Amino acid sequence: MDKTMASAARAVADIPAGATLAVGGFGLSGVPDTLIRVLHEQGADDLEVVSNNCGVDGRGLGILLGSGRISRVTGSYVGENKEFARQYLSGELEVELVPQGTLAERLRAGGTGIPAFYTPAGVGTQVAAGGLPWRHAPDGTVAVASPPKETRVLAGHTYVLEHAIITDYALVRAWRGDRHGNLVFRRAAANFNPLAAMAGRITIAEVEELVEPGELAAEHIHIPGIFVQRVVQLTPEQAADQQIEKRTVRSR
Repeated sequence: MDKTMASAARAVADIPAGATLAVGGFGLSGVPDTLIRVLHEQGADDLEVVSNNCGVDGRGLGILLGSGRISRVTGSYVGENKEFARQYLSGELEVELVPQGTLAERLRAGGTGIPAFYTPAGVGTQVAAGGLPWRHAPDGTVAVASPPKETRVLAGHTYVLEHAIITDYALVRAWRGDRHGNLVFRRAAANFNPLAAMAGRITIAEVEELVEPGELAAEHIHIPGIFVQRVVQLTPEQAADQQIEKRTVRSR
């Protein structure tokens, strides 16, 4: 089955207002920038996003955030995004902060049909006990707080119950992909992209290099095509447009 789309705009055209999105990437590495830009142009708002972080000001998910298109974020890291922090602290944005490993496993569980799992991460903290601010009121007080989670003692240790994440759509970026939707991720771009791809009911992948079915060795494929419904081939210019989140250099 050929899953390639004529354009990125065509691939995201049916994403409605209020949709839930799992978005791959780590910092600015492996972020599906082209899909995010065309989704911004498409105009969907009130989006609920699940991603490790929310880009930076004016880049990655920061584009949607800056224009007020995102109403809720589930993630593990605010990062360098000042607008993210401003919206959260002013009560404009609901934010569920999740331990990074737990977030990864919640996405993976959603893709593999595991409804929930127990983990030691967060035991003895507000992650388990509840009370983390999800949304602030304009005066700075907590308007919505996280609820307490079920805990259980197993083999003499306490664990907290975490639920899987499944989203309406997923946006990911791959190094190589074929027309059947098989994907290969490269280096740091493999962070959260495979997991986001698994969690989406409809997964849309932008690929830097599109190859024909059979060209990818089976042992090199990170995500099989069963998880991917749409594939968009990037232009050379789009593939080369990659930013560094925080550049540091040493003195000579």
